Amino acid sequence: MKCKLLIIWHSRTGGSAALAEAAAAGAGDAARRVAADDVTPEMIKAAAGYLFVGPENLAALSGAMKEMFDRCYYPCLGRIEGRPYATIICAGSDGENAQRQLDRIATGWRLRRVADPVIVNTDAQTPEAILAPKTIAADRLAEARDLGAALAEGLTAGIF
Repeated sequence: MKCKLLIIWHSRTGGSAALAEAAAAGAGDAARRVAADDVTPEMIKAAAGYLFVGPENLAALSGAMKEMFDRCYYPCLGRIEGRPYATIICAGSDGENAQRQLDRIATGWRLRRVADPVIVNTDAQTPEAILAPKTIAADRLAEARDLGAALAEGLTAGIF
């Protein structure tokens, strides 16, 4: 199935899932939201742009997101250059390392960042808080929704 915006997400405690859902709602019919475990290289090659939404786990990109990149990287290498992307990281602390890791992968694919990184910090610092289901503030969900809408509109209008 072809789509303009492929939203690839992974979530363990619900924060990234809520953000991906909000972004998809903003993008409407222009988007397809797919869990990282279910993404195939064909889906990536068929999309016009990408929104990667995932959690920071142990100061890095979550294993499921990294595994998706590992599985899809070489089949897509040389076939998606110049396509736009954006990111949302749901973090317990700063999320910077997960963001950096994702940007390095995107650089290898020669993707083009078209929006500033969004890092949503939940301040989860104890084992109980880290493992607890996450509730994302309404203003941060609105930010994700707006990002999804902007990406979809930019792709539809041919800006990206």
